[in-house]
Amino acid sequence: MSLPDVKSSQKHPAHPHSGVVQLNVGGHMFMTSLSTLRKHTDSKLAEMFSGQSKLRSDGQGRYFIDRSGSHFGAILEFLRSERLPTENIQEVHREAVYYNIKPLIKRLEETPRLFGELVARQQFLSRVPNYKENIEVLIRIARAEAIAARQTTIMICVMRTEEDFNLYDNAINSLEADKESVVTFGPWKAVPSVKDLLDCVKMDIESQGYSVSILPHLMEKGFMSKSYDFFHKVTFTWW
Repeated sequence: MSLPDVKSSQKHPAHPHSGVVQLNVGGHMFMTSLSTLRKHTDSKLAEMFSGQSKLRSDGQGRYFIDRSGSHFGAILEFLRSERLPTENIQEVHREAVYYNIKPLIKRLEETPRLFGELVARQQFLSRVPNYKENIEVLIRIARAEAIAARQTTIMICVMRTEEDFNLYDNAINSLEADKESVVTFGPWKAVPSVKDLLDCVKMDIESQGYSVSILPHLMEKGFMSKSYDFFHKVTFTWW
């Protein structure tokens, strides 16, 4: 379904004289102008409504975009008035990236929340070896061991420095738990502490819908044996 020529008198959700467009974005209805949708010429929205693309319509003849419309109103508000949303910042940012609205993407990434996430936290985590893979392994092990249990506890080993990592073999051998299922984080060259790393682990697991707690694993101190404080218990609660 192409945008009509302005000389056409055919009935259509984009009225040729007013330039008004009716949209159905994933079941959410909107009305705006072609000039608003085309405001940023290099955006995906401008491309969609350039007259060169074929667009689908719904049963009422509205242009249909097969995308969640939950945050499309915030996109339109920015196009109309350059007003930024005050909530659901990450979700609106995701939609801005999809529609390639570069001025909105830039301004959202300058907000404290996204700046902290993208520039501070993610930059730190990029310096923790295999961080994302370790999160996936933790979840996979927890799910595998969740049979007929309310909670599953996985041991992790967090080693902040290269000096800590040099003690890895001795530390892991001192552990009475199953050594094969221990997930190790670190070392990293950045300011954040072990607690900061543990906060990130909890945040990223819970962002996937899980309920978790993290506590230090307290080891008994033997008279002749050395104990290590690298270990923590990540507990998943299922119900």
